[in-house]
Amino acid sequence: MVVAIGVGIGAAMTTLTVFMVLTNDPLPDRSERVFHPRLDSQDMSGYAPGGEPHDLLTRLDAEQLLREKRGVRQAMMYAGFSVIELDQGDDMPFRQRIRYTSSDFFPMFGVPLQHGQPWSAADDEARARVVVIGADLNQRVFNGGNSVGKLLRINGEQFRVIGVAAPWHPQPTFYDLNREGGFAEADQLFLPFSTSRALRMGFAGNLDCWGEVDKEEGQLGLNSSCAWVQYWVELASAQDAADFRAYLENHSSQQRQNGRYQRPVNVRLDNIPQWLDYKRVVPSDVRLQTWLAFGFLFICLLNTTGLLLAKFLRRAPEIGLRRALGAPRSAVFQQCLVEAGLIGIAGGAFGLLLAWCGLWLVRQQAVGYAALAGMEAGTLFGTFLLALVASLAAAAFPAWRACLVAPASQLKSL
Repeated sequence: MVVAIGVGIGAAMTTLTVFMVLTNDPLPDRSERVFHPRLDSQDMSGYAPGGEPHDLLTRLDAEQLLREKRGVRQAMMYAGFSVIELDQGDDMPFRQRIRYTSSDFFPMFGVPLQHGQPWSAADDEARARVVVIGADLNQRVFNGGNSVGKLLRINGEQFRVIGVAAPWHPQPTFYDLNREGGFAEADQLFLPFSTSRALRMGFAGNLDCWGEVDKEEGQLGLNSSCAWVQYWVELASAQDAADFRAYLENHSSQQRQNGRYQRPVNVRLDNIPQWLDYKRVVPSDVRLQTWLAFGFLFICLLNTTGLLLAKFLRRAPEIGLRRALGAPRSAVFQQCLVEAGLIGIAGGAFGLLLAWCGLWLVRQQAVGYAALAGMEAGTLFGTFLLALVASLAAAAFPAWRACLVAPASQLKSL
């Protein structure tokens, strides 16, 4: 019985832990009012009625939405790579991923700062050469501490550090699911979007173009027919989504009248949970594995129920004697449940060991979320709680049957 419960608990807790990692709410205090808008700005090539609009916006659309400020906060962004050059000693330059964004990124997503502050909307407008760096990069480049005001050379250009972010790593990284399905390393370098385009800094991400592209502007130009900009908006409440969706529809209608859009108006406005569900951050096989594991646990509990029933009924003479001596049925029922609870705790300990081994195997897989599949205090407590509840549930029927033993019939057999 201990083995049966332990195996079932181990399988269930392993898959449940992975499932909880993948379904974690990255912004629990505001995920219902932070939205990802999508506009159908492509040409008629490949058009299918009722299809989904592109995940990304053109730069022209993103800058117009940002300029009109219909949300409480809004931010446009994309990712790239840069080369950081160090002035200390013989340290070699190194390649660093960088996020180009606008000033509302930090308050909208709740990025904590250890030192300094993020840049302002005025810095966006002025294309200021300022950066916010993460705690890990700050330690690597400046040996930690308050590095506000220091200079950092990126791609041969000098930038002034105005803020140092505290460790911040929402899981999944909902605002950029292109990297390892949303479970990549935390961003460590942030720079104004406007500055990046003024300096024509590198791009790393998805790019989808249609029609002709101006050779001078390039694919990332303001007027290019290319979708590549990630855009997020925070509304005052989830109820404001209908008004913002109407605003997006009106924007699309105007662009159709201007000849930019060819397709019928087709907009989407997903909050963070809806966006993660649409992008299928939780793979279907993980959901299936979770259901199968709990189905296996149910089978193990049925097996345990049968074993407990046989165990308690074998003790019918003992139970009958206790009943004849005045023991109430409740005492017999409680004793059976206590025995089952002890079996459950032992099974939980065995299941905990199996779950630890299962999570270790998950961490060896080549998937982005593998490193997050760890045994935490919640998992530890949940394993024993599930084992105890499961064992008591399995023992309820056998204990009830044991209470029905007739004392007289058992005394005759002694």
